[in-house]
Amino acid sequence: MRTIYQFISDSYEKNKESDAIILPHHEQGETETKYCNVSYTQLIADSITVSNKLTNSGLVKGDVVSIVAINGYSILSTFFGVTFGKFIAAPLNSTYTVEEFKFYLEDMGAKLVFIQSGLKAAVDAANELGIKVWELKELPNYETHKMTYSLDGQVIGNDQSVTSIPLESQPQENDVALFLHTSGTTSKPKGVPLRHKNIAVSSSNIATTFHLSPQHRSMVVMPLFHVHGLIGVTMSTFFAGGSLVVPLRFSASTFWSDVKQFNVNWYSAVPTIHQILLSMEKNETASPHKGLLHFIRSCSSSLAPTLFESLENCFGCPVVESYGMTEACHQMSSNLLPIDGKRIPGSVGKGTNVQVGTANDNGDLLKQGEVGEICIKGDNVFDGYHNNPTATAENFTKDGWFLTGDIGSIDEDGFITLKGRKKEIINRGGEKISPLEVDNVLLENESIAEAVCFGVPDTKYGEEIWAAVIPKPSCPELTEEDVKKFLATKIVGFKIPKKIFVTQHFPKTSTGKIQRRNISSYFLNLK
Repeated sequence: MRTIYQFISDSYEKNKESDAIILPHHEQGETETKYCNVSYTQLIADSITVSNKLTNSGLVKGDVVSIVAINGYSILSTFFGVTFGKFIAAPLNSTYTVEEFKFYLEDMGAKLVFIQSGLKAAVDAANELGIKVWELKELPNYETHKMTYSLDGQVIGNDQSVTSIPLESQPQENDVALFLHTSGTTSKPKGVPLRHKNIAVSSSNIATTFHLSPQHRSMVVMPLFHVHGLIGVTMSTFFAGGSLVVPLRFSASTFWSDVKQFNVNWYSAVPTIHQILLSMEKNETASPHKGLLHFIRSCSSSLAPTLFESLENCFGCPVVESYGMTEACHQMSSNLLPIDGKRIPGSVGKGTNVQVGTANDNGDLLKQGEVGEICIKGDNVFDGYHNNPTATAENFTKDGWFLTGDIGSIDEDGFITLKGRKKEIINRGGEKISPLEVDNVLLENESIAEAVCFGVPDTKYGEEIWAAVIPKPSCPELTEEDVKKFLATKIVGFKIPKKIFVTQHFPKTSTGKIQRRNISSYFLNLK
């Protein structure tokens, strides 16, 4: 099963009338949650309808179709429709500005854009570039629980007569299926083409790591334009024949009621979302939500050991940290569920069906335990950046290892420990300091909810260390001096930030990731 169509078709054959997707809808003042559900039969039939519509429109194999929509059924069905038809799907963040949309649409070479109704900036950008737009509009019926949607005026969801594609019309494993961009945490976003085999292998790796099955049901709290939500949750779940609960957006106030009503048993998210759910608990030692989930997965940003421990104590289930990136079609390594072995807080686990090593600045592999740049090989890894041979050459060694840009080490048991991004390591007068190390020490302070350490230019040392912390709601009086006194008992003096901002907010990406270079600019401007 090396293409998206093949493994979705396989899951359909085994789970035809089982729910593939449940779509809750919350209205203010309503105590009962309305919902629609979509079976595997409807999912595959609707996706094939979209695929046929695209083929009949005159698009040819390899054309890029961008999708601009919030989380819901239409973004998933159209994604499958695009990829089933030998075209390339390119989902985009619906909150981008006109200029951002123009950059991404031009860079990917989109021939057509599906845009959910009401998203004016995307429409304006497409019109300026002369790219054809097909409007998407969801048409839920909460009385019958049936979900349909319109695409360019055609209602999708009423015809379930065609549930297979002739072999000669199916995509091949080496065809590009998905076009994403890097998050641009250290540079301008780069185009990442992912092939069907990359997606199939990654989905299989994740499903295998977590023993996913048709009995597993996940809550989608990450955006579906991002590799974490799309591959880490959606594709891995469908690979295993499981089901998804897909609210329009993450809401801590409705999360647990949806978990209970729809029998959700796992979710995957960035640490920011875990922290938000924890902050809603009145008593972390006696949470009414303890034991509802089989496990919690964390990925896309470092999980502090203190947050790991708090999550497990509060919600009474294993917390498993994984390591992923767009270029690897999400997961590269993971800790394991307790039935399979040990988990190490602060480690991102072992390689999952990939080769993992560390390399020096020349791209030569280092010995076990030596600190270097994490590098990987595997069928989930992409071939190179879109129209960017320079970046491709810089990020692959002569032996074909992909250099992740993360500094870390691998112990004798294969567990990976990250020190931080290579370009984010702080060089203070020759002393190399891992900002991630300082983050984790800051989070040992029981008064601190979130923390980030970053480098700023300095005339004396070249770089100086600053940090920002968000206090827990119960500790509004926390001061910079309090934090520095705490650090003085934990780490050597040159690692203690010279300036510490106690704040209620710092910038994050749309997926909740912290971009240290943006943090640095933000607080330099506040100085």
